[in-house]
Amino acid sequence: MSDPKESKSKKLRMQAQNVDVFYGDKQALFGVDMDIQKNQVTALIGPSGCGKSTFLRCLNRMNDTVPSCRIEGKILLDGESIYEKNVDVVVLRSKVGMVFQKPNPFPKSIYDNVAYGPRIHGLTQSKEELDTIVQKSLQRAGLWDEVKDRLNEPGTGLSGGQQQRLCIARAIAIKPEVVLMDEPCSALDPIATAVVEELICELKEKFTIVMVTHSMQQARRISDKTGFFHLGKLIEFGDTEQVFEAPVHEKTADYIEGKFG
Repeated sequence: MSDPKESKSKKLRMQAQNVDVFYGDKQALFGVDMDIQKNQVTALIGPSGCGKSTFLRCLNRMNDTVPSCRIEGKILLDGESIYEKNVDVVVLRSKVGMVFQKPNPFPKSIYDNVAYGPRIHGLTQSKEELDTIVQKSLQRAGLWDEVKDRLNEPGTGLSGGQQQRLCIARAIAIKPEVVLMDEPCSALDPIATAVVEELICELKEKFTIVMVTHSMQQARRISDKTGFFHLGKLIEFGDTEQVFEAPVHEKTADYIEGKFG
């Protein structure tokens, strides 16, 4: 018989174990534990300032850029601690990519936006290989048909929704294991949001996705697991349907019912 612990660990991509985060003397996260499964969408919800974006930024060490930030506890990627001294942060961020709230294409052509990562990480040997990666990434991001005839035009000339899909194509071009998304639809209109949501559901076949969202409806529509944060603590974490239909904690129920936010 297979060991249930072993089969669980095979499904795990990342783990947070008793994670505390401090900005100077102020504690922002308290003892967060979370198992992030492969090929699932994990949504992080909660009111503004509750710690969900802080936690997301711990997963690829983006908080390293904040001098006053200190992190305690463990975060594992494929069973290996990402905060060990010998971990190369550049390599880590190639495995754990990031898509930000506001689309931020580079001031380069559409082609060069997507080709940038594979070039700097030395992932291709030839122009043909690079062309293939650019095309596949744009296809996966649902953007290829819209831009294939203008790859040399600036990425900044695209609409907001297209720019966000370009940023997603850029993030997945280096074949990360995990893609972090910090409110990826908050700057988009409802039509562009629907396109990006559909895209996220398709991308989980190849990638593990962790997203912060201010929209409970969005979390409910597209995530497999949901974590509810409040005042720096992970109050509840479980299957999305259970969290929304039968929350264990009263505070989760109150938040979902709109009693505070």
